[in-house]
Amino acid sequence: MSKTLQAIRGMNDILPAQTPIWRYLEGTFAELLASYGYSEIRLPIVEYTELFARGIGEGTDVVDKEMYTFLDRNEESLTLRPEGTAGCVRAVLEHGLTGGGQVQKLWYTGPMFRYEKPQKGRYRQFHQIGVEVFNQPGPDVDAELIVLTARLWKRLGMAEAVTLQLNSLGSSEDRARYREALVAYLQQRFDQLDEDSQRRLTTNPLRILDSKNAQTQALLADAPTLADYLDDESRAHFEGLKARLDAVGIAYQINPKLVRGLDYYGRTVFEWVTDKLGAQGTVCAGGRYDGLVGQFGGKPTPGVGFAMGVERLVLLLETLGLVPEALDPAPHAYLCAFGEPAERAALALAERLRDQLPWLRVLVNAGGGSFKSQFKKADKSGARFALILGDNELAARTVGCKPLRDDSEQQNIAWDALPECLATCLEQG
Repeated sequence: MSKTLQAIRGMNDILPAQTPIWRYLEGTFAELLASYGYSEIRLPIVEYTELFARGIGEGTDVVDKEMYTFLDRNEESLTLRPEGTAGCVRAVLEHGLTGGGQVQKLWYTGPMFRYEKPQKGRYRQFHQIGVEVFNQPGPDVDAELIVLTARLWKRLGMAEAVTLQLNSLGSSEDRARYREALVAYLQQRFDQLDEDSQRRLTTNPLRILDSKNAQTQALLADAPTLADYLDDESRAHFEGLKARLDAVGIAYQINPKLVRGLDYYGRTVFEWVTDKLGAQGTVCAGGRYDGLVGQFGGKPTPGVGFAMGVERLVLLLETLGLVPEALDPAPHAYLCAFGEPAERAALALAERLRDQLPWLRVLVNAGGGSFKSQFKKADKSGARFALILGDNELAARTVGCKPLRDDSEQQNIAWDALPECLATCLEQG
């Protein structure tokens, strides 16, 4: 027998019962970003592999182990995007959006792809909402990004469930000096490191700070700290960020082990974390990448941004019971029609209702059926009202209106009065 077709492991369907909360989350975020002056950009899902190898960095887990890479018919190496920043930088460079010092405040959303072990809140195809700002070098824009995410948590009702963590990675020179000191410290304790950290010691030693291995974390307790290697300019930048967050009352924790998993970050890095989702606690993360545009061949251009995982935010909303009841996609009314003349009239009546009440969700019965079967469909649809149209109603130019969610009596309503009557009843409850 042929194998039953299924979705690829870690790449999930988002079913009709789930999409309303996705639209709610994405719509809330888009509205918020517009109020801060950000514009949407839409980027390709597939890019040349070199873009991510150069941008994210050779030796990172993403590039070495997690990318979906393949050769096309021209033998070009292409990759499904594992994150959004590199593609956004490529786009602004290709189209000259940052030339002449132009400030760009951009956002995007869509699927990303990483080959990793699927688990709750962590998938091989996952969705992100990302924000990038170019040609703004100061801590003021770093603060703005954090402030607008804090406002998002308030709008979604989850402000008490997330905590802000901050760190500064300093300049590339700062990190080079710190990396040398950290490697020297860990090499003396090489045999006590876990296998993954031993590998990272020669490829990406700063990622060892983020190790989940308890023994490795214990070793790091006495390790050199990056804060001791920051130059004066990086210290001033970080102090400026903290001062602005203090001014607007946003609480934060300094996490000296917060390094992020991508090579392009420098100076500010931050994460919003929660303890409500088990191991997958990061719901939003980002930082500054002032050297990335130059790394791609452009003129030195300051950049800063963040990304948040839509799946994790949806899961957090559900876990906290914060999904608005108004997201129910059920129709407001189900129009039952009996006989072909009534079916034709029902189609026209439904269109008149939609003309006069554009927000109204009305479902017209299709396929005919008895009175009992159509009422059963109406009830199963979740509609508030069943609208009934038969020969008698056609002759009188009325429609029967039967509430389905309480014991109220059926009313006969004139066609012309139906829009106002439905609007009033729905507003009341």
